Amino acid sequence: MALSANLFLRQSQSLVMTPQLMQSIQLLQMTHFELNQFIAQEVEKNPLLEFTSNDEDLSSDGGRETKDERYEASDDSHGEDGFDRSAGNLASDWYESENTGHADRLNDELDTNFSSEFPDEGGPQRPDAPELLSQWKSMPGGGGDGEGYDLDDFVAGQVSLRDYLNEQIPFALSDMADRLIAQHLADQLDDAGYLQADLNETVERLGSTRAEVERVLTTLQSLDPPGVFARSLSECLAIQLRLKDRFDPAMERLVQNLELLARRDFATLKRICGVDEEDLLEMLAEIRQLNPKPGSGFETSISEAIMPDIVVRPSSDGSWLVELNPDTLPRVLVNQSYFSSVGKTGQDHAFLSECLQNANWLTRSLDQRAKTIMKVASEIVRQQDAFLMHGVDHLRPLNLKTVADAIKMHESTVSRVTSNKYMLTPRGLFELKYFFTVSISAVEGGDSHSAEAVRHRIRMLISQESPESVLSDDDIVDTLKKGGIELARRTVAKYREAMNIPSSVQRRREKRAMAKVASF
Repeated sequence: MALSANLFLRQSQSLVMTPQLMQSIQLLQMTHFELNQFIAQEVEKNPLLEFTSNDEDLSSDGGRETKDERYEASDDSHGEDGFDRSAGNLASDWYESENTGHADRLNDELDTNFSSEFPDEGGPQRPDAPELLSQWKSMPGGGGDGEGYDLDDFVAGQVSLRDYLNEQIPFALSDMADRLIAQHLADQLDDAGYLQADLNETVERLGSTRAEVERVLTTLQSLDPPGVFARSLSECLAIQLRLKDRFDPAMERLVQNLELLARRDFATLKRICGVDEEDLLEMLAEIRQLNPKPGSGFETSISEAIMPDIVVRPSSDGSWLVELNPDTLPRVLVNQSYFSSVGKTGQDHAFLSECLQNANWLTRSLDQRAKTIMKVASEIVRQQDAFLMHGVDHLRPLNLKTVADAIKMHESTVSRVTSNKYMLTPRGLFELKYFFTVSISAVEGGDSHSAEAVRHRIRMLISQESPESVLSDDDIVDTLKKGGIELARRTVAKYREAMNIPSSVQRRREKRAMAKVASF
């Protein structure tokens, strides 16, 4: 069969993702912080984009006169004799200064400074040395009147665990070689205050002996907070008990068998420690007062406040008002006047034409993003009306397809909108994905239940237990079935373990022990 080259003309359809379309899709899933960063980059490279704020300056639109405009009006009001009308203006100026406190303009016009005689009525004072304001608050303009302060300047700085220990090491160790070993060990601490370093590697790296490293480590374990530089939970508790002078042989054996304590095997613990039940309960009470994570009280990273994207509040007619949070809405304007003032030809015009196209696309994309978020949030509120009225027990099962079909959008769009977006409701602040849960079948064809509502019901059943009537997983299954929820025992166990709830045997031991402690 001979091969030959032929030329054909064929017409077909295909879906093409343009760069702008891809950027619009990415805008949907951006958080408030990421969106502000992206807009700031666009404003920086696009001269036609400008930021706007909520409190616009009304000097240009509200009819307010500037100082220069008042001066011009005063000059035009002088008559030929230069006396009558200027005197009237002077009287009006005196009236204005006495009632509104514009002493700065009178100082300029009359060449007089009243700030020393009337400091409270004077205008804002200019600092004599702006570079010294941070050191001398009493100087003119240094904020002595209580205005112009930034509250962030008075917030105490966050001290990390490493900085806190570095302040104590010079007082605990005088030798420079020991301080070097201590600094190396401090760098190996995790967020909980535990030492993650291998002492053999430390000896080889620093060229010291094992005895020297262990001696320095023993000194470091006496620093504050108690329990820091421990290599295990047992050692952490032992360090704190030694500082309290409570590390006797019985307590030592208890700390060495923490796995039995985790299983609530109190009978075995009494035999190993050689104590009776009353002494064991007192020892357990002392263990509960210790801190298993000494470094947890120090900040490891800066916490950021969550800004809700949607605000839901009840209306007067019994429905719900769904609004976009104005604080999270980016506000950008396209400077059309600047584009019109540039020449119609040349390279500048071609560049600005491209900038205008990109600016218009960005504003349309932001508007479309806000409308899409509003549509999805409104549908979620409509679907979860019972949750907003009565609580988590009435949370309905919901999936992306249900919301997408209701608002005539694709599931992927709804997924991007609900990613890292938060809704402020009378029930609290929730991520939009919180309202999407799987469905749990009901008994005899009843209404299905949300998985989150079922977990909440299991948690409430366990919290209401008494030491004499602890519910097993089978008991929970029977109780849920009476409430119209069909659930397997393994599913109950899975939900219970996901909520860090121990088994019924462990809960019974713990509740009985706590009841005895409370009775003493």
